[in-house]
Amino acid sequence: MTASSGGGSDQHVWRAPRLTRPVDAEISVPGSKSLTNRYLVLAALADGPCVIRRPLHSRDSALMVAALRSLGAVIDEVPGDGDFGPDLHVTPLPGRMDGGQSRAVDCGLAGTVMRFVPPLAGLVPGSTRFDGDPHARRRPMGGIVEALRGLGLSVDDGGSGSLPFTVRSEGSVRGGRLVIDASASSQFVSALLLVGARFTEGLHLEHVGKPVPSLDHVRMTVETLRSLGVSVDDAVPDNWRVCPGPIAAFDVAVEPDLSNAGPFLAAAVVTGGTVRVRNWPAGTTQVGDDWRRILPLMGASARLEGDVLTVTGGASISGGTFADTSELAPTVAALCALATTPSTLTGIAHLRGHETDRLAALVAEINGLGGDAEETVDGLIIRPAPLHGGRFHTYEDHRMATAGAIIGLAVEGVEVENIATTAKTMPEFPELWAAVTATASATTAVSAREAHA
Repeated sequence: MTASSGGGSDQHVWRAPRLTRPVDAEISVPGSKSLTNRYLVLAALADGPCVIRRPLHSRDSALMVAALRSLGAVIDEVPGDGDFGPDLHVTPLPGRMDGGQSRAVDCGLAGTVMRFVPPLAGLVPGSTRFDGDPHARRRPMGGIVEALRGLGLSVDDGGSGSLPFTVRSEGSVRGGRLVIDASASSQFVSALLLVGARFTEGLHLEHVGKPVPSLDHVRMTVETLRSLGVSVDDAVPDNWRVCPGPIAAFDVAVEPDLSNAGPFLAAAVVTGGTVRVRNWPAGTTQVGDDWRRILPLMGASARLEGDVLTVTGGASISGGTFADTSELAPTVAALCALATTPSTLTGIAHLRGHETDRLAALVAEINGLGGDAEETVDGLIIRPAPLHGGRFHTYEDHRMATAGAIIGLAVEGVEVENIATTAKTMPEFPELWAAVTATASATTAVSAREAHA
């Protein structure tokens, strides 16, 4: 995908549309990245062929597909009934595989690939080398490397505890009790739970250390496993027991990505308009369902009628205290930068280890547009300030790109660097954003957001 031009010669600069009137749009968003990649891993381990309907097609999911193919799974695209591409038919890893093979996995910047696939490689004989984009080598990986060694696997990482590294295996993992420190990423826990049923003795995983961040994602993993017949006991805090046994073959439709719906819902909040998102699940493990709780705190209304979530912006944007917003934090921070009262975001220290250091990046970019933001030990403080146009750097981080687009709705002259980085989880973002912003009414003026321009 090629990024749109901001009107100059720089192909990597995208001029964010500024609106002075409310949007009124109804949209669908692509499938959940978190669920798509979990289902792909589980399909590779299932006891029969699987069908994943309405999956996400993005860079992260493509990297996962390529990784699983390199390990021996067969993944075919088949016609589907969704709006965002074909379904996937997955033939799992063969029961017996020849040893001595070597393969390479490109993780890109996908945390789910660099964390979820190495434990799976322990079930495939031979050696698997993992590497990724330059920034991927700075993402926390020590928890996975040490876990693999604790399971008896050979890991050659040159002593770095990070990418690149090579996993060598005879093709089976005994499992049993394993103690790890997952305080840097909940993906360390999910990675091991996803494959634990295929270990000879199952898995008793215990976390020691500071609290595991983003526990909603661990709950997603546990519920997904249970839906496929895997016995998981999480009754004791920081302990997860996965019984050995089969993973049932499945035919499942992936929920839309509720986190990726956030920027479009934010467009309603910023412009005082209305955005309706179709196919919103009545019950879900996605952290993005928290938009129904968060946006009313900011002065908007949010109501779920059937499978349509409708968000309508209020007269202004209210700041507040927002805890444990996880991957929603960049969108929340962008709205807070436009709010009329101060805001505090807490419980998101782990975002320093995502695609970029998101806390430092948000502070730099908000302040670069005239804002007033600062880092705290575990989050951000953002105070009201008049904003102006300028370059909004994205650091190859898709959620930084969408944060810049949100601010640009209210601030003239915001130029987002490399909007194409949204292809990591939503290649269609520029086109969907153009469609939503094009709905701005020609007759009803937005209330006083002008102070931020």
